[in-house]
Amino acid sequence: MNPAPAGASGWVVFRSDAGRFWATRLRFDDATEAAGVWRTVDADDATTLAELIAEQEQRARSAL
Repeated sequence: MNPAPAGASGWVVFRSDAGRFWATRLRFDDATEAAGVWRTVDADDATTLAELIAEQEQRARSAL
């Protein structure tokens, strides 16, 4: 498991055998999912993964 990118608190980040970066939330409820927030994101590189995590964190804050 790789260290989480900045701003990824509450996420588990890992790299697949194929080299793809993945992150999944540790806590996720039905209301958040119903609001269109994603539980898991993936990307080709760590920078893009960090951007996706930040986007999902913003969506989660807006859903509250």
